[in-house]
Amino acid sequence: NRSHIYASEIYRSEYASWCERTGIETVDFKSFLPQLSLPLFLSHHGYRNEAFVSMPVLNPATNLNQYFQSYRLMAVHNDFGKIIEAVEVDATQPTFYMLNLGETHYPYTIRGNIEDTGLPRIHGVHGALRHFQSEKSDADNWFTETAFAKMKMAQIAAVEEIDRLLPDLLDKFPSNQTHVMITADHGELFGEEGYFGHGPIMHPKVFEVPFVEGKYV
Repeated sequence: NRSHIYASEIYRSEYASWCERTGIETVDFKSFLPQLSLPLFLSHHGYRNEAFVSMPVLNPATNLNQYFQSYRLMAVHNDFGKIIEAVEVDATQPTFYMLNLGETHYPYTIRGNIEDTGLPRIHGVHGALRHFQSEKSDADNWFTETAFAKMKMAQIAAVEEIDRLLPDLLDKFPSNQTHVMITADHGELFGEEGYFGHGPIMHPKVFEVPFVEGKYV
């Protein structure tokens, strides 16, 4: 958080950074209005926009899918390799890919693994609504310090798995034709100040989102 600065100056610097981030030298910032949409802005510069999302909360029924020509929810939430396989490259047109990964999300498993991890089943937004009338609570037992440490190491291993797979993705991209954004949907807490997970918690750790972005050259 920056103090002694107007929000307008932060907005100005953030939008100015898109020249460097996209490689588009002349940016008409008024073209972001009124939608304030990166995919729409890129489409004005000849890009096709494609999204592959892992987490059901980002499913195509949400308004996040606006201005994407293709927006696909993956069959499982934790298989970045399957996203890479699904990416089809058209070398005749610049493409923006938004890839949402779920490996860094509880329970921090990889390669489509859905086997019992020994961790309790904790519902997200969709699950909580589906089981709203259930008398069973997710909060029967709190995690031990050992469990927190195990989960944190599992998340680190998940990030390492994504790093290992990245060259396979980049090998598919033509030079100067691809802008890619790879992101989780939030950070995680592992017992810091008595918190776990990501929401609804306004904690700095929740905003430490696994994220990489750039134009492939």
